[in-house]
Amino acid sequence: MHFVTAKGILSSKNGMNLYRGCTHGCIYCDSRSRCYHMEHAFEDIEVKENAIDLLEHALKHKRKKCMIGTGSMTDPYIPLEMEIRNARKALHLIYEYGFGFTVITKSDRILRDLDLLQKINDKTKCVVQMTLTTCDEALCRKIEPNVSTTGERFEVLKKLRDAEIPTVVWLSPVLPFLNDTEENISGILDLCVEAKVYGIICFGMGLTLREGNREYFYKQLDRLFPGLKEKYIRTYGNQYMLESPKNRQLMKLFHQKCSENKIVHNNEQIFQYLSTFEEKDLSEQLSLWDFQAE
Repeated sequence: MHFVTAKGILSSKNGMNLYRGCTHGCIYCDSRSRCYHMEHAFEDIEVKENAIDLLEHALKHKRKKCMIGTGSMTDPYIPLEMEIRNARKALHLIYEYGFGFTVITKSDRILRDLDLLQKINDKTKCVVQMTLTTCDEALCRKIEPNVSTTGERFEVLKKLRDAEIPTVVWLSPVLPFLNDTEENISGILDLCVEAKVYGIICFGMGLTLREGNREYFYKQLDRLFPGLKEKYIRTYGNQYMLESPKNRQLMKLFHQKCSENKIVHNNEQIFQYLSTFEEKDLSEQLSLWDFQAE
């Protein structure tokens, strides 16, 4: 861990990274790509020591309320968060200033902040996005070693369902020759149905590899699945997009099952939902209060 003084906290699309780097150890992580110019070891977490002050200043000066997002580059619920508490401090500000919130995570540590997530959702809108890649807990512990397992994430989704906080699942990545099976995709979709997720984001069955994350991914394949790296190289060479040979049939299964269970599966529609700020109509509550006051 090391501290830096940041110049800003919100992107042009109102996303923020409270930390840079991650200790979850997912073997396929795109954030390791060199194009993001992370000039320190990936596991040496960069903490923006002035992040909360910057966020408060930004929220104070926003002309319009909007959705504030985090987690696209670094999961805010890494173990260090339980010590630094930047995510919780940020949630307090987002609630106090009346903004909406959405987060992408793989960690059940988010349940620590369930109280604030509920308060934000009662006032405006809060959407929790959870990544699911495999139903196989043993495989999960290999490809996502230092984070909540699929079963643990599923429990989070159910608790959020019961708290009436909307959820979105990222079905990504689907690793060719590892988790690109009908059994796996169907199993994940069954979990989503039970958890009553709003929508599932899926860009196709496969993964992307760029300079930086490609080398790390292949190193982990050599360690965990001897011989599989060579199969990837024979099949894909240096392609950026590695599409599963089963992509067509798996995408047909995905769309069919989502349609049958009324789960939104149009990426554009889901992204529009995630970015749209909604303020809850309090008129009914006010009318009830006026009636009681009389």
